[in-house]
Amino acid sequence: MELDMLGIVVLIFSFIFFLVIGTPIAYSIGLSAVATMLVSFDTLPAFSTMAQRMATGLESFSLLAIPFFILAGQLMNSGGIAMRLIEFAKVIVGRLPGGLALVNVTANMLFGAISGSAAASASAIGTIMGPRMEKEGYEKSFSAALNVTSATTGLAIPPSNILIVYSLASGGASIAALFLAGYLPGILTGVALMLVAAVYAHKKKYPIAEKVPFRFAVKKFFDAIPSLMMLVVVIGGIIAGLFTATEAAAIAVVYSLILALIYKEVTVKHLPQIIVNTVRTTGMVMLLIAASIGLSWVMSFENIPETVSYALLSLSSDPFVILLIINLALLAVGIFMDMTPAVLIFTPIFLPIVTSQLGLDPIHFGIIMILNLNVGLVTPPVGAVLFIGCSVAKLKIQDLVKPLIPFYIAMFVVLLLVTFIPELSLWIPDLFGY
Repeated sequence: MELDMLGIVVLIFSFIFFLVIGTPIAYSIGLSAVATMLVSFDTLPAFSTMAQRMATGLESFSLLAIPFFILAGQLMNSGGIAMRLIEFAKVIVGRLPGGLALVNVTANMLFGAISGSAAASASAIGTIMGPRMEKEGYEKSFSAALNVTSATTGLAIPPSNILIVYSLASGGASIAALFLAGYLPGILTGVALMLVAAVYAHKKKYPIAEKVPFRFAVKKFFDAIPSLMMLVVVIGGIIAGLFTATEAAAIAVVYSLILALIYKEVTVKHLPQIIVNTVRTTGMVMLLIAASIGLSWVMSFENIPETVSYALLSLSSDPFVILLIINLALLAVGIFMDMTPAVLIFTPIFLPIVTSQLGLDPIHFGIIMILNLNVGLVTPPVGAVLFIGCSVAKLKIQDLVKPLIPFYIAMFVVLLLVTFIPELSLWIPDLFGY
């Protein structure tokens, strides 16, 4: 196996250098890739090769789903859907111990699944539920910690942009299978967070919500049905083979627009700003994807995936130990790197190891990876969802460190269960023949 140690050293240290001086992650990735090319590739022009790899990396029909799902999420975030889902969640779990805390988790699971965005979920649900929980006596730091961790559940429960990105990075894993595989792990994570919240609420003797009249419960259920039906339309259409994930994303935009206009929370005059926000977010995501694809090609050229595979297998031949090491490595990666580039860069490194050496299904590993990196979204110093949750709650990050610990433990326990019990990810895809 031929290794260019100079290139590997330049790649690692240049990337760290750019991050330390505050360079945005997409530029750090691209610049470190170019720097590696300059010292390693004698016959290839670095800048034009990187530009070519970035451009060709975006030539994927599946990637068209991302801007559509982002636009659908923007419409939902502005369309009054969050409030209806919160009221519906209150009917379901409001009477249980720590009712409002459980409402927070349930609403985040529903809204996150519908919008496909942990950031949007943390912002929308946190803005509404934070003041309510504070009024009922919940500590602001606890409420914010619960909100940010439960907001990540929507990245596993489909439709999810990051699962589409993983499909691209894995070389074509079925998006429909990934969507189906995310249901049980996502719901299991939400249930684990609920258990932590219920124990905490019981210990602190937080109040239980008043009994909801039956007629009121029925009304809230029917109010939420139009929002929940989007999941049925999008996922059901993909599973039934009526349309692809990209076409489903376009249908989600039309559906969410009609719903927002019916609810009268969005008018025609709001649409330009919603589209501008979508373009900004799409631009950032696509730049991250393009730069990460370029860096992945450089790492492949430098034989880094093979080197990592050799190093891991030399440490142990026990699949349990190797999976544990990979999980710990991904948890560390998630702390310092945004989710999208992490998936694009590290999938080509770890996926060949777990599939060829350990016999894991690529769908199973995709869910493991997403659950791992979800923890990074709520972990300083780079945790984007953590920053949003703190901003919404008007708290400093250090205020959330202690309250977050039990939720981290719950997420890690679910991660281990999903890692070592493949059926949790693969049962539903197998049921539908994927």
